[in-house]
Amino acid sequence: MKTLSALIFCTLGFLTAAPGGALAQALTANDVDQVIAQAVAEASARSMGNAVVSVVDRVGNVLGVYAMDPQNLPLVRIDSGRGISEGNGLDGLELDIAPLAAITKAITGAYLSSSGNAFSTRTASQIVQENFNPGEAGQPGGPLFGVQFSQLPCSDLMRFGEELGSGPRRSPLGLSADPGGMPLYKDGIVVGGVGVFADGIYGLDRNLSDYDRDVDELIAVAGQQGFEPPLDIIGHRITVEGKFFRYADIDARFLMAKGARATLTAGNYIAVPGYMPGGGARAGRTYGSISSGMRPDSGVDVPGVEVFVLDDGSGANRYAPRDSLAPSSTAGGLTAAEVRTILSEALDVALRARAQIRRPLGSHAQVSASIVDAEGNILAIARTPDAPIFGTDVSLQKARTATFTSRSTAAAELRAVPAIELIPDVLTVPALGTYVDAVQDFVGPTALADGIAFADRSGGNLSRPFYPDGINGRPNGPFSKPFAVWSPFNVGLQLDLVLPDIVARLDGSPPPPQGCTALPQSAAAPGPLPTRLANGMQIFPGSVPIFRGETLVGGLGVSGDGIDQDDMISFLGLHNAGESLGTGVGNAPRERRADTLKVKGVNLRYVNCPFAPFLDSREQSVCAGK
Repeated sequence: MKTLSALIFCTLGFLTAAPGGALAQALTANDVDQVIAQAVAEASARSMGNAVVSVVDRVGNVLGVYAMDPQNLPLVRIDSGRGISEGNGLDGLELDIAPLAAITKAITGAYLSSSGNAFSTRTASQIVQENFNPGEAGQPGGPLFGVQFSQLPCSDLMRFGEELGSGPRRSPLGLSADPGGMPLYKDGIVVGGVGVFADGIYGLDRNLSDYDRDVDELIAVAGQQGFEPPLDIIGHRITVEGKFFRYADIDARFLMAKGARATLTAGNYIAVPGYMPGGGARAGRTYGSISSGMRPDSGVDVPGVEVFVLDDGSGANRYAPRDSLAPSSTAGGLTAAEVRTILSEALDVALRARAQIRRPLGSHAQVSASIVDAEGNILAIARTPDAPIFGTDVSLQKARTATFTSRSTAAAELRAVPAIELIPDVLTVPALGTYVDAVQDFVGPTALADGIAFADRSGGNLSRPFYPDGINGRPNGPFSKPFAVWSPFNVGLQLDLVLPDIVARLDGSPPPPQGCTALPQSAAAPGPLPTRLANGMQIFPGSVPIFRGETLVGGLGVSGDGIDQDDMISFLGLHNAGESLGTGVGNAPRERRADTLKVKGVNLRYVNCPFAPFLDSREQSVCAGK
């Protein structure tokens, strides 16, 4: 199948992103000025005189933040629209962070999109809520439920800083579900995103039965003129579960200043600590170049499969396959050769698999894949060329989450994290032991302490505000907040693990070297290790723990063009690698998997693979019996 994979890569992927190739594109400083001038003209026409507009490149470098009234920035009220009072996660807080909100929206538009799909922050709103679609009671949660808490400013993976650099760059508030963030394209290639904050509310769209006239979205669409995606890949042409994605509730016909460009004032290009030095617009990096931080591997580190790797900006692979740090490879951990094989086999499955959320129909899946050892140390990261950028960080979150929740020490490690008062008399993060109590009461007294293997789909089952997922009115899962106070800004364990670090980074300060720090390091592990969830956890499908016989040795996470595809690529890729290696490495023993657990009368799920997934074969039920 390697030959087919290489052919698919060359014809569908590489040409769209080749550094220096005919189709390689990047935003120029003049492009950035144009986008902002168009947005400012629309904001002026709508009397939104304190709007903030941000533009980023494809890998998240901030290229300009323009404040129409730098002395009168709008306050940001984080509001899910559910009437949840201040003191419940981020919901209800009012903060002076308008530039951060605009940057987050721009990054979301860029990171969710690719040459095969164009998504917006409104699309993000549709896929992170308690029901899919929002407002349709009795439907399961959004397919990317929890993705909003990725790309975190405390992450050990994401790059940070005000100067232009290699990506992927961190986002101040994760991914945004507030309309007003759109992707930017040149010649059909995604080159960045534009984000707008003007209306004072950082929220989401809770009802897809109507069409809003959201002022932030109107201003962002104005800025996007001349940089629109091809019509065929716009989100509303792409379906999941027979439902079309929502891209925008308006189009250019609704603009009041279409074609107009405001005269920009140099002093209104503001500095944003940790993200933008100010001083005017600047050009973005060309995705696929060394300077972008994402470039072709050319078979050096992942032989047999043509992929992109993360570059440190000087030509070196940041995460070339390596031996486990702890435990060492001689004590049962993974060797570099095993890591390389697992990565290669997983990405080969991706290049054979039919994508769910990509045009044209019949395209192969584009994904990112990450492998970690038993302590969460990164052993390798690679991606297919046109995979959406958000999946890089998410794949690592998934790998670490599957590994952590499969550890027999997970309960004790969570119990070690005390309550933290973040805002006196307003916001306190509970001791994480409360989630251990809840899951042991819900699942059984040994939950998170018995070494049962959890895939992200399994833990996600327990992270929804209704259990079973989609049956409105049922009690919440043990990793979730009760629905009375639940919202996408107050989800439960996933947020409480990282909320102190998100708040601490609102001043633009760099993350600590060990990343997001809620969990302590292992006292038994040698050397300076990151925390085991150093870029946060993830609660939608696409990962499996890696075992050597009965021993947990790491995790594999995949994120890209469909959650069932992500499940299959991780599970089947690891299975195929085990068959190829013959060293005992593979999926968890069947009797150890979380789908053996019946919780409240319902078996947890482990993975869910597409029925007939491949482009080159009629094979069905490809994960069955493995």
